[in-house]
This record gives sequence, structure tokens and C-alpha cells, in this order.
Amino acid sequence: MTGLLKPLQRLFSPSAPIPAGVYHYQSPPDDPRNYRLHLRLEETGGGLLIVNAATVLHLNQTAAEYAYYLINNTDADVVAQQMSARYSVDPLIARQDYVNFTERIRTLVETPDLDPVTFLDFERRLPFSGRLSAPLRLDCALTYRLPEDQAADSAPIERVERELATEEWKTILRKAWDAGIPHIIFTGGEPTLRDDLVELISFAEQLGQVTGLLSNGLKLSQPAYLNKLLQAGLDHLMLELHPESEQSWQAVSNAMVEDLSVVVHLTLTADNQSQIKPILDRLVSLEVKKVSLSASDTALAPALASARDWVADRNLELVWNIPVPYSSLHPVALETSDAQIEGAGRAWLYVEPDGDVLRAQGDPTVLGNLLHEPWKKIWKSH
Repeated sequence: MTGLLKPLQRLFSPSAPIPAGVYHYQSPPDDPRNYRLHLRLEETGGGLLIVNAATVLHLNQTAAEYAYYLINNTDADVVAQQMSARYSVDPLIARQDYVNFTERIRTLVETPDLDPVTFLDFERRLPFSGRLSAPLRLDCALTYRLPEDQAADSAPIERVERELATEEWKTILRKAWDAGIPHIIFTGGEPTLRDDLVELISFAEQLGQVTGLLSNGLKLSQPAYLNKLLQAGLDHLMLELHPESEQSWQAVSNAMVEDLSVVVHLTLTADNQSQIKPILDRLVSLEVKKVSLSASDTALAPALASARDWVADRNLELVWNIPVPYSSLHPVALETSDAQIEGAGRAWLYVEPDGDVLRAQGDPTVLGNLLHEPWKKIWKSH
């Protein structure tokens, strides 16, 4: 996929962007690929293109305009003339760039097991630069309940008095979709303790959202349950590994053979810090490609730094911007002396089990309640 997603080197001169908005495309019934595209154009000119409710593509202004023409099924010759007039570029060059862009998108449509977020650009830029009309992702803590054998301090149970019902969560998901938020991660607590998790994933997928799950994975050791999540439309998964549990390892093994983007999270503790190397080696043997790390205590910061280096030595990708199990000690915090990750509060927001919205997991400031308040009011206050 590297060649496919490599940014084009040709840069067009800036021009006034196409008006911001949300646009949709559904392939005709006779198209065997049966795909759908959702485009969110920002006022700044860039945009987000959602492919089959499975992958979010971040686009700069030129790529976003090509996506707009693709969604509107505009003829390549018409696109060439319009881009030539807007950017003073040779029509033949503009036409070829549009053809190349559409071919790249169609290849993505036909490619299984893509990452949930991809940067498809015509030029290099910072992932979360620029003003956003809405966050790119909403992290939804469905519950703060935990398995009976898990420590109570693994989730901020005292923060909420009730959990939203299924229909209330659907209201929040629809509000998020209407606001242009393309990516939902279901987290907790332990979200698989909710009987309606499959239903909520299915509802988000029907809307067109990309869905992820953060789970301890123990229930996913049951192939039938994992299959229900996949059939509902789950796109990616972060499994919290409990290395002392063979059931947890079985969940990793089950997930790795599915058409699913998987991240394995490891929390360093006083008990497992001496076993990090063999744990990572076993993950490699299961063909895990991505890991996430945190630590249970600040005294483990040196061990966390070593684990980060061992991850790099094994050519594993370190994932840093998915909500990890409730912890402020992670590799990024080691380097920045700040537990707050860049993008929190702008690129993503966090919804607690009662609908309260925070800038990020663990942030004490409540921006409002998404069930009861308008989205624009909450986003304005962020």
C-alpha cells in the first residue's frame, strides 16, 4: 500500500476552496463492488473521505476537490477544464492527476484489511493541523463497568451515576454523524459487558461511520462473538493483552486471522515488566504488527521507555492516538512531560457513559452533554 498512498509530488497554486459541506455517493446496483463514499469538506479547503465506512482518508485541498468531483461522477474532461481554470495548470496534467486519484480510490475500495485512518495527500502536512469543523473521531465510553477480577481503579467509576440506554446512544451516534464525525471508537470500562454492543456497531456502520473497539478481549476468545462484531461492521480493534491469561492470547490469535486492523495494548506492571521481551516476541510470532503501551505506575517509566525501544527493534508500529486503558503514563508522555496527546480536544473528543463530553479520556472539564445539548454548543465550548 505504500506506493499507492505515496503523496503526489506536483503541487498546485492555492485557490479558493469549494464550499464546505458533506457529500455522499452510493455505487449503482449493477456495480459488483457495491461501495459508498462520504466526503466532508472543510472551510480551510481540506477534507475527509470515508471509503465503505471502513477507512478515513485525510485529504489536502487539491485531493479534496478531486474527491468532490469523483463523488459527483464528473467527467474527467470537465474536471480537467475546471481544475485548469482554478489553478492555471495544463488541462492534460489536471486530467491525468484526476484519473490517477480516482484509480487510487478505486484500488482502496477493492483492498481488504486497510487501516482505519490513512493520510492520502498531494503534499506533506501535519496530521492535525488546520481548523476543523468537527473532530475526526468520537471515543464513546459505553460503560465504566469492569470484569469482576479487574481492579476498580481501572476505570473512573465514580464519575457517572448511570449509563445511557441503547436508543440514547443511537441518538448520540446520529448527532455525531450529522456533525460530520466519521470515526467512532467504543471503549469503557469494558464495552463487551454491554449486551447492545453489536447493535450499536451495526447502527454506526449503517450511518456510514468507521467503528473501532477497545476491549480486554476475553469475550473475543469466543469465535462466535467475534464473528458477530465483524458481521455488524467492526473495522478495527485494540485488544488489551493480559499476558498471564491464555484466554487473552487466544483472543489475539483469533483476531489476527480476521479481516480486521488490530492493535494489541500492553500495560506494564510490577509483575510483568521483566517479561516484556518474551511477550513482544510472542506477539511477533502471532504476526501482530501494531502495539500500544502504558504503565500502571510512574515508577515504571524506565521500563516503559525500554519497552518502547524494544517495540522499535522488532519493527512493530507504536500506536499512540487511540484511547488506551485508563492511564496517563504512555510513551508520548515520557517524551513530552505531558500526558495530553496532540489532537485531544480537537481531532477527537471523549463521551462518558452518561453522555458528558470531555476533551479526552481523564480530562476533568465537561464541555456539555451530547444527549441533551446541541452539538454546535458543545463544539464551540471545546
